[in-house]
Amino acid sequence: MLRLNPIETSQGSEELQRFLDLSLPPCEEAPNFLKVLANSIPTSKAYVESEKALLTGQLTPRFREQIALAVAEINSSNYCLVAHAKAAKEAGLTEEEIDLARKAGAHEAKAEALLRFTQEVVLQRGKISDEDYCAVLRAGFSQGELVEIIGNIALNIFTNYLNLVAKTEVNFPMPQVVAAK
Repeated sequence: MLRLNPIETSQGSEELQRFLDLSLPPCEEAPNFLKVLANSIPTSKAYVESEKALLTGQLTPRFREQIALAVAEINSSNYCLVAHAKAAKEAGLTEEEIDLARKAGAHEAKAEALLRFTQEVVLQRGKISDEDYCAVLRAGFSQGELVEIIGNIALNIFTNYLNLVAKTEVNFPMPQVVAAK
């Protein structure tokens, strides 16, 4: 049972239509997440602006998707796991790398440090140890990138929680998602 109803574009205002036009490539059906988000235009705008800003940051698309997968796994957000497994494939991650990211692991040392840091920030609600902080810096991340990592974590927690509260149904092709162990 859905808790928050997706807003269909035919039901929405001109402002909603502008939001969806800015959020999607032409001719693409809006994911249910965006339709649920559209219940609040101010929140929709905040999400889109945050997403756009983080896309221009220093973190690679691969790193951003690995963060998203780790956060979604911690929060048990199936909608976000499916969406980010699809996006991770588009960013060049293999099935094995997707599975590892869900478990906060990676083959490359820098990605491993990023994901361990992500996991600690989420699980410890930001109250990480000096050792965890220094480990991500030693792996080669700058302080600016560290702030971006936290920004990506926060945006993913928002989407996870919204989809969990709403019980958002997946309305796009589901990739094969390997169960994390």
